[in-house]
Amino acid sequence: MRRRLSYFIAAMLCLGLAACNGPQKSGPGAKDSGEQVPSEIPSSDEPAGEAPSGAEAPSSIFPTVTVPSVFGDDEQLRTDYVLEHYWDSFLGREGATTPNAILGISDGSVEQALANYIQILSNIKATSTPDDLKPLKKAQKSVQKFFDKIEAKQQADTSAHTYLRLTEMVSRYLYDPNSPLRDEDLYLPFVEAMSKCSLTREDMRNAYNYELKMCKTNPYGSKVPDIRYKDVNGHKGTLYAVKADYTMLFFSNPGCESCKGIIKDVMSRGNIEWLISDKKLSIVNIYIDEEVSKWREYSPNYPSCWINGYDYTFSLRDSGAFDIRAIPSLYLLDSSKRVIMKDAPTEKVLAFIDTL
Repeated sequence: MRRRLSYFIAAMLCLGLAACNGPQKSGPGAKDSGEQVPSEIPSSDEPAGEAPSGAEAPSSIFPTVTVPSVFGDDEQLRTDYVLEHYWDSFLGREGATTPNAILGISDGSVEQALANYIQILSNIKATSTPDDLKPLKKAQKSVQKFFDKIEAKQQADTSAHTYLRLTEMVSRYLYDPNSPLRDEDLYLPFVEAMSKCSLTREDMRNAYNYELKMCKTNPYGSKVPDIRYKDVNGHKGTLYAVKADYTMLFFSNPGCESCKGIIKDVMSRGNIEWLISDKKLSIVNIYIDEEVSKWREYSPNYPSCWINGYDYTFSLRDSGAFDIRAIPSLYLLDSSKRVIMKDAPTEKVLAFIDTL
């Protein structure tokens, strides 16, 4: 289903992205929507350069985009202009890049701006469907241009650490499993460029190549491989035999505290059992490790309206067929088992379910 989420973009344009100039947190930045990148996401230990003696204190004001009046109220043209020029004023600066600032702008302000940018891209991507990937491709093209501008800035001043600081920041926001803004579809063009760029540290290239491989696994709109499972009674089933408008595929472990939290959050929706019985939604909960006896003992704790099983082939975990970087991991699939979300933050999956 196509979902228009343009309210955020419109608000950002009307405010001239002024939210970037508000109070900042010391860790990764907060988005306007209220989500925050958790403070426990580690910062890089890589030195980012020393502040020049007598250098001015970092500014907390991130340069905003001024949309020409010629675009009037045409939301599409205004959004396109913002995407094209979002980073121009910032990357055109000559400020110092230090351990707590990039190009003279404080880390908190840059991270806030990055969070806002990712939110705009996410809202554009959200208008995609597996049959229409144009919005996603548009968002990915913007990310590619962002990388190109970072690369050009570093090449213009090879003594700075701008490339290192910004690429590390983007990686944390779009790929770190603890980030509620993570999105491998948006990260894909960025990490692909990093894996090939001459500015990338050689000791990081293999890691980026691995991340690129993961991002290319189960991309938006692709069909996932089938899964064969057994339930607690030994009955066999397959993922593709499940018939519903949407399927939440949940990779979990027995007793996992984060898994318990997801189960509680899902079942707190009062209409979940109705959605399942009406085949608008199915929830397939799969255990992929080998301690089956432990899983059997724990299985009564799973909701009975879910499909709960274990991978009796013991092949999923190491096959690379799914992008499972950590447990728990959530996928959202359409009726044809095409990917709508993969390794998605719980909040995003629940927000989608709430629209059903």
